[in-house]
Amino acid sequence: MSKKILVLNDAFNEQHRDKIRETAAPYGYEVHFFENEEAALAEASGAEIIYGFGIALVRAAKDLKWLHMSWAGVDGYLKARVVPDDVLFSNSAGTYGVTIAEHVVMTALMLMREQMFYGRAMDQRDWQAPRPQKTLKDARITMLGAGDIGTTTARRLKAFEPASITAVNRTGHHDDPVFDAVYPQTELERVLPETDLLVMSLPSTAATQGILNKHTLSLLPSEALVINVGRGTAVVEEDLVEALKAGTIAGAALDVFSVEPVPADSPLWDTPHLLMTPHIAGNLTAPYTTQKNVDMFCEDLVNYCEGRKLKYEVDRQLGY
Repeated sequence: MSKKILVLNDAFNEQHRDKIRETAAPYGYEVHFFENEEAALAEASGAEIIYGFGIALVRAAKDLKWLHMSWAGVDGYLKARVVPDDVLFSNSAGTYGVTIAEHVVMTALMLMREQMFYGRAMDQRDWQAPRPQKTLKDARITMLGAGDIGTTTARRLKAFEPASITAVNRTGHHDDPVFDAVYPQTELERVLPETDLLVMSLPSTAATQGILNKHTLSLLPSEALVINVGRGTAVVEEDLVEALKAGTIAGAALDVFSVEPVPADSPLWDTPHLLMTPHIAGNLTAPYTTQKNVDMFCEDLVNYCEGRKLKYEVDRQLGY
């Protein structure tokens, strides 16, 4: 009887499926592909490996030995204690840096160059005079979170000749020369007053939840901009709404939220100077991202089959 791998993802094409099959075949695995969790549940019995997502599917796979998430965020699975301690757990952190970095550059420029205002005016066929604009050149940029997303984004932003790019992370250490300075998260309050653009790409952990709140927002200069592409739990949304309405910061762009989809009656919809996107900065929508995701799984599939440590294993204590 062949061993079973379940792949749950609707973004993979036949080329992606072929690579997974070709990687699995020499080790005696049969690969089953599904585009929705309901269909995959019928094959959960006997599955040794799952590549994808689905809490119900993981719970139903009683013979599971390894779960590889096609997402980077694993906080929901850790919080629900879905993955038993004796099941290997890895994720696709490292896949999304390029596409999310491009999203950050886009939203930063939209905020700085008043594109929301001009977009609304042009939709109404209203030709507006030039307005004062900000620029990335000579801006003081703080990357709150300096993993793959934060570092990849910083490399892109460096080309705009900012005054500085500072990293704030858990340890206060980073060896990439793109950063002019690196501080531990405990020093965040020291960095915020000297920040023109704050880019947040944090995982959801006990140490990051609500890190941008009324107090930390008050430390930012009044002309500062905030972009969050990490986890919605990092921002106290009502405090951000209050700051934007009061004008104590100049603008913000959110791609992630505490509740998704954002409810129709949420005050976020009517908040001035707030650019919202529906959690689309990452995802498997770009060909590069999807291919890298598959490549990472296949790399660790070989490691798993040959008895080596997984390269992309989740640290359950850290939460990512």
